[in-house]
Amino acid sequence: MNNDYLESVKKQFEYYKMLGEKTFAQLTDEQLFLQINEESNSIATIVKHLWGNMLSRWTDFLTSDGEKEWRNRDAEFENDIVDRAGLLAKWNEGWACLFHTLSSLTESDLSKEIYIRNQGHTVTEAINRQLAHYPYHVGQMVFLGKFFCNQNWTSLSIPKGDSKAFNAGKFAKPKQKQHFTNELLNKK
Repeated sequence: MNNDYLESVKKQFEYYKMLGEKTFAQLTDEQLFLQINEESNSIATIVKHLWGNMLSRWTDFLTSDGEKEWRNRDAEFENDIVDRAGLLAKWNEGWACLFHTLSSLTESDLSKEIYIRNQGHTVTEAINRQLAHYPYHVGQMVFLGKFFCNQNWTSLSIPKGDSKAFNAGKFAKPKQKQHFTNELLNKK
């Protein structure tokens, strides 16, 4: 059961990483850095925040508090990434840290207690916390991508009006057990 959990979590994180990357691919460099009002964040700023959070949470995951002393969370919201290459470097560095740590975890680690800002979490709870946090922000990026692209947006899920055909294709196949992200991640 727990090994299934770790594999499922990795696939879920891979799925949200893919959604972010498919959003970046549809946008111009200018759109990645566009802040639609003073209270909003650009996609680049969201990436910078995710990067800072990932490095803080997943570095020395089992042995130190998830809110590292060296993290400057407030600076994550300063829109100072200068180009697509810098954005992608931070994006990839954060995800690499997360996946490296997830790959090192074992079933016996899941019930261990770790801390985030001095609050105790089981490893499972800490993973679930991040599995809620990161999709929240990826969803913001996808929303902005759809806003900027408007009618030129290529859907990242079932396009509007295609649900019936999509479901017909699914139900035409025999039942099988697989993680829902398998075919999506294989289409990269």
